[in-house]
Amino acid sequence: MPRMTTIAYLPARGVIGIDGPDRVTFLQGLVSNDVTHVAQGRTIWSALLTPQGRYLAEFFIFATEETLLLDAPRDAIPDLVRRLSRFRLRSKANLADRSDDFAVHAAWDGTPEVAGAIIAPDPRLPEAGHRILAPAPITNAAGAAAFLAHRLALGLPDHTDLEPEKTLLMEAGFDELHGIDWDKGCYMGQELTARTRYRGLVKRRLVPVNAGSDLPPSGAINAGDRAVGELRTSLGRRGLAMLRSDALDQQLTLDDISVIPDPPQWLTLPERAAQ
Repeated sequence: MPRMTTIAYLPARGVIGIDGPDRVTFLQGLVSNDVTHVAQGRTIWSALLTPQGRYLAEFFIFATEETLLLDAPRDAIPDLVRRLSRFRLRSKANLADRSDDFAVHAAWDGTPEVAGAIIAPDPRLPEAGHRILAPAPITNAAGAAAFLAHRLALGLPDHTDLEPEKTLLMEAGFDELHGIDWDKGCYMGQELTARTRYRGLVKRRLVPVNAGSDLPPSGAINAGDRAVGELRTSLGRRGLAMLRSDALDQQLTLDDISVIPDPPQWLTLPERAAQ
């Protein structure tokens, strides 16, 4: 018997609207993915980087006939609008916080049907489900904890797992999860992102972990006396941690809790790439 579709309301997400005839070309020169691939019913996952190639914000980009809509971390929206607006110059593109107009949801285990909503498959993994921009929070929707359990099971990163101005996209799975387009033209931070890929400079990875008991919200992870990473997000005995790649086969602990890396099949590790 098929499972019923789960829809979760994500109050920590908001929406930025970008309209105007130059909206696509304006955003195309700034973000890691190819904005020309966005269409009604099709979204992309992308990121804004510093000029040095470090993460600033992640977002899903939707399209209507007249507007691009960015499903982004709500707390980051004022800064994101301010940063993007600096690059408008003579572009005919207008940015606004549209969080009061849309309620962001995620859905999985089936295709959701929501009247008046903008719906598109989550482009990261088929198992991830769908993203939904609804006119208001959906009645009887599950809470954010349900989505947290879902994404931790799949190993999907979120803004809470990433450090602004520190994390590299290749460390956080943006390559495997279709958050980078390697064939598009230049964008801010593109040079370091490409160099990281082609020179194999990724020394850390954001990896799901399992534990022998409930994990704290965060904490340092060690291999013996050596610090090898940090827990970024957790729910019960499951979490996401940024770990040194050379420590994934070692015995790890957080305080006195045993921590076992559990890399998903989609994640590219050096030993897998060599097979």
